[in-house]
Amino acid sequence: MWCRRSKRHALTRLPKHGGLYAWEFNKDGHELNVRVQGQLVFNSSMPMLRAALAGFGMACVPEDMVQEHLAAGTLQRVLEDWCPAFPGYHLYYPSRRLSSPAFVLLVDALRYRG
Repeated sequence: MWCRRSKRHALTRLPKHGGLYAWEFNKDGHELNVRVQGQLVFNSSMPMLRAALAGFGMACVPEDMVQEHLAAGTLQRVLEDWCPAFPGYHLYYPSRRLSSPAFVLLVDALRYRG
């Protein structure tokens, strides 16, 4: 979770299936889901990050999105010991048969590690 140094309002995100997303925390095997309430609601992480950078409140976003802002000091990490480790992104798809050429190209690009 990351926040700008000023205001204390939460910035919430909508999930795919309705209702507000509960922020997920984990510490020493203890899981905690918090339904935050805020004045702003987003359906993706980038607008939430921009709002946090503008000083509108706290945002719960993936760490790789905020690395440069943490280094620059424009954002600061809060509740670090409660934030679950992020093992990385995953791609799920139902079958390898009948994949479009564009999809095959995407999978190959994601597998490439330069």
